[in-house]
Amino acid sequence: MARRLPSSTTHRLEAFSDGVIAIAITLLVLEISIPHAGPGGLWDALIDQWPSYAAYLLSFVVIGIMWVSHHSMFERIATVDRRLLFLNLLLLLGIAFLPFPTALLAQYVREGGSNSHVAAAIYSANMAIVGVAFWLMWVHLYQRPHLLVSGIDRSMARGAMHKSLVGPIVYTLTIGLAFISAVACFVVYGLIALYFAAGPSSKAATPDDPSDKPPDDTPDDSPDDETDVVQEF
Repeated sequence: MARRLPSSTTHRLEAFSDGVIAIAITLLVLEISIPHAGPGGLWDALIDQWPSYAAYLLSFVVIGIMWVSHHSMFERIATVDRRLLFLNLLLLLGIAFLPFPTALLAQYVREGGSNSHVAAAIYSANMAIVGVAFWLMWVHLYQRPHLLVSGIDRSMARGAMHKSLVGPIVYTLTIGLAFISAVACFVVYGLIALYFAAGPSSKAATPDDPSDKPPDDTPDDSPDDETDVVQEF
């Protein structure tokens, strides 16, 4: 009887990842509590919870961008190996944990003081782990380009690897910024989210479309040398 090898496609990994990400992004809303307010004070109580809304919106956008980035990455991957599976678990570890530092940030930014700095630092550290996981996955793909789909070579994976390095570097720096101003971290988180929303890593690992190149109108004076021209390119 022929031995059946296990499937190395990305389908199960993507399905599992989508489930984890969907749960994480849903749990964010549970951190927005119903405010306690006296007669006529509900509006003020709702406004007083602005850090909860800001943290929810920020983390929702961040996880959404992570999902898009993850989807775009695996559009470029043909097969997976054992190490890539574990690196993907590291990524999911950081994403699934994100609702907790989001709740910390929402709670203690409102109160201010040293607790707000610690909360922002924990959020930054969580995001740095996620950034490192994405970067390590691109490093692995650079080292094993045979996992990539046809048309994406090692140089493209190297470009994506370099683009993804921005995340862990910036988020690590915001750990220090957190002890200066937790509110300033919100601004940096938003800016880095805009950076990754543009998909720099995915664009770096996208083959050029031959249809985008301008046609060559130069007359061919030596049709018999077609073989030499192909070899030159």
